[in-house]
Amino acid sequence: MKKNDVKNLREKNDQELQKDLQVSKDALWQLSTDLAAGKVKNVREVRKLKQKVAIINTILQEIKVIK
Repeated sequence: MKKNDVKNLREKNDQELQKDLQVSKDALWQLSTDLAAGKVKNVREVRKLKQKVAIINTILQEIKVIK
């Protein structure tokens, strides 16, 4: 992810981050099943989605610690 994407994520509140996290996890699951079926040609997308999920989890954890 680019720095601007991470900045945009940091500006969101808890509920928006939770929603983004759920959407990203669903997309990751769908992409993983498509990858197993051989439908995906760009396997780098899995890595990008995993990274996005990790960043969102990190931001949520930071917010939790601050509160």
